[in-house]
Amino acid sequence: MKAEIIAVGTELLLGQIANTNARFLSEHLALAGIGVYFHTAVGDNRERLLSVLEIARARSDLIVLCGGLGPTEDDLTRETLAEFLGLPLELDPQALETVESYFQGMGREMPSNNRRQAMVIRGGRTIPNPRGTAPGQYVESGGRRYVLLPGPPREFEPLVVESVIPLVRSWMGREVTIRSRVLRLYGIGESSLAERIADLLAGQDNPTLAPLAAEGEVTLRLTARAASEQEALDRIAPVEAELRRRLGKYLYGVDGETLPVAVGRVLEEKGMTVAVAESCTGGLLGEMITDVPGSSRYFLGGVISYSNSAKQHMLKVPGDALERAGAVSEEVALFMARGAAEQFAADWGIGITGIAGPGGGTKTKPVGLVYIGVYHSALGPWVKGFQFRGDRRQIRIRAAKAALYALWRRLRVDGEGASTAER
Repeated sequence: MKAEIIAVGTELLLGQIANTNARFLSEHLALAGIGVYFHTAVGDNRERLLSVLEIARARSDLIVLCGGLGPTEDDLTRETLAEFLGLPLELDPQALETVESYFQGMGREMPSNNRRQAMVIRGGRTIPNPRGTAPGQYVESGGRRYVLLPGPPREFEPLVVESVIPLVRSWMGREVTIRSRVLRLYGIGESSLAERIADLLAGQDNPTLAPLAAEGEVTLRLTARAASEQEALDRIAPVEAELRRRLGKYLYGVDGETLPVAVGRVLEEKGMTVAVAESCTGGLLGEMITDVPGSSRYFLGGVISYSNSAKQHMLKVPGDALERAGAVSEEVALFMARGAAEQFAADWGIGITGIAGPGGGTKTKPVGLVYIGVYHSALGPWVKGFQFRGDRRQIRIRAAKAALYALWRRLRVDGEGASTAER
């Protein structure tokens, strides 16, 4: 069964909101064994929606429309699909009662235009929506199945899990699932990765293998289709084992284990803590670490020391080091790392100093030059200079990730080489 998702709403095209519904639905359809082949976004326009539906009918078996089920004139998904299918809309008394009850529960009288939300395409069935006024519905026509769902994620997501996926499974008539395993790598570029696994990429079938580039790192997604979750994972296992054999020194995490998660896990396992001192990253490293729930157990705090005076007074960086080597230097990065560890009484300290641009660079210290220091009183210091490419945002992200990876390597190998962090 080929599926297609059509997101309806001009606000999506204007970039005012992100289309998170398509991602959420695709993930859950995959778990049910349904491949999503197309994502489309269309504005609140009858003619354009009709043209999109014409294309979808020619290429997909299951067509899910998200949004446009509200009570106002620009909420036209229901009416346009009915027109497209040549079927009338009919009032569903039970759906109307549900909408009326929703307003009664809030102590308000239902506006007359909310009756539109109780209209159902002839031959269709409603999908109750206890979290809002717009019920979903589905209808079969011409060998295609159409599902209409409300757009707000707080309504959409529960309907997908509680109603749509069980419905789709009943249509399938057999158990099929799609499972993915994501391997997360740092210290190797996408082109180098592709060379090392060229034979696996050329010979893939089930599971499939896809390299995906991210800021400063690469992921490998293995995806298998099978009759059960365990069978799918069994298909993935030997390919993953071979990838680990070839790429093990670059592999830091799997699935949702991002660099901040991986670092936090190892810190917790070792009962250790960390503090940070940031200049060019401006608090981004601390933000990445504290985005992880439970990070208060191992993250003690950070200092954003943009100015030299802040480096001196808050981190005890010697003034002569700043004068001799400059703020962007190995020496200062190490003093910052040590200062962070000592100020917060943490086991580990990280210091980052560099030039994020677009201005401020020189011939000897160009934009993108970043020094990262990692300090532990017993294990000794580690420091390295990086030359990152990209705009200001990319340089800051890549610097923060490089710092996390440097700490991860130190935590894992007790100070033997962070050479794989070199790029």
